Amino acid sequence: MNIIERDIELAIIGGGPAGLAAAIAAKQAGIKEPLIIERNEYIGGILGQCIHDGFGLEIFKKSLTGPEYLDIYDREAKKLGISYMLNSMVTELTPNKDLLVINRDGVHRLHAQAVILAMGCRERTRDSIGIPGTRPAGIFTAGTAQYFVNIRNYMVGTKIVVLGSGDIGLIMARRLTLEGAKVLAVVEKLPYPSGLPRNVSQCLDDYEIPLLLSHTIIEIKGKKRVTGVTVARVDHDFSLIPRTEIDISCDCLILSVGLIPENELSQKAGVLLDPITGGPVIDNKLQTTVEGIFAAGNVLHVHDIVDWVSIEASQAGKNAAEYIKTSKKKRAKKSAPIKIKTGKGIKYVLPQLIHTDQDTDMYLRVKEPTKDIYIEIVANGKCIKKVKQRIVHPSVMVRLFLASEQLPRQGELIFQLQEK
Repeated sequence: MNIIERDIELAIIGGGPAGLAAAIAAKQAGIKEPLIIERNEYIGGILGQCIHDGFGLEIFKKSLTGPEYLDIYDREAKKLGISYMLNSMVTELTPNKDLLVINRDGVHRLHAQAVILAMGCRERTRDSIGIPGTRPAGIFTAGTAQYFVNIRNYMVGTKIVVLGSGDIGLIMARRLTLEGAKVLAVVEKLPYPSGLPRNVSQCLDDYEIPLLLSHTIIEIKGKKRVTGVTVARVDHDFSLIPRTEIDISCDCLILSVGLIPENELSQKAGVLLDPITGGPVIDNKLQTTVEGIFAAGNVLHVHDIVDWVSIEASQAGKNAAEYIKTSKKKRAKKSAPIKIKTGKGIKYVLPQLIHTDQDTDMYLRVKEPTKDIYIEIVANGKCIKKVKQRIVHPSVMVRLFLASEQLPRQGELIFQLQEK
């Protein structure tokens, strides 16, 4: 078998919003030919099937649909002459930044100076959460249902139950209602919705779709096709409460039960993963624990809006370009990073490592909804920053700025919630 070998400056794995933004930023920063490698036959990832609006509010200050948002980046990438490898699967990535890529032209071995991971994430399925019952037709993940309705023009059902209140599940509840289906209920095991508050309001409240909090599905019924589900209430430990079962007749079940960052390639390259986010451990250059490999977008952690993906990926593109143009001798002079830890009420913080010679943006999520709270940053036992938040919610990412002069030169930073 002939293997096509070539050297490249920058390989970007994934051509969704993160990959596009990273490639554009890298090109503008002086990389001659950043290469996007995309396994689908088209660029843009999931944006093409997201025909609802709400994109672009942070970057462009106006509400765009997914295809409109994608078009802006696609046009800019074409204007800059950025190269794509479509219908191409990366099957191997080594710590030395060698990639094995397979497509219709054959097998390619690419030797990159730097790599940006932008593979996005995948949806959890029924098998991931272990719902008992039969295995009939009519069970879809929210993203698959969205693809069938918006791209293939197929209706997935007429009487629908949605399990999970993630954003795509909420958006599909509204979309299917507009297409004439009856969404009987959105079932959520948490005591609060897991999607953005604006989506709960615009997708459920505006269409009078019931939201059953602290409930889950304990059985799926039907042989050839779904005929119904059994729903029951759960307590604060998610244990079933006896004699609270409700039978709901339906012909379609949509699962919106979380996303998993796609990091099989990251693991092959020896990248250390964070057990909470499911994505790589990074520093404030968005560089992983393997030198020269960067990460951005949903492969790093699941974002609530695409604008943050693009902003983060643009930074990764600039940093990768800087890495390529910096000599090995200068890279070796970099100081050891300080570690970031989570305290009371904080689920995770990114980046997990900080080099103190530069300003940095920090991203975090809280464990549960809270009002009138302070986010406190503690360095070696001393509070260095305190930010008041009127409302914090697990579905809404919090962004904080830390100036270099605020950072300790050694030790660690702890992020925690304080009532006063």
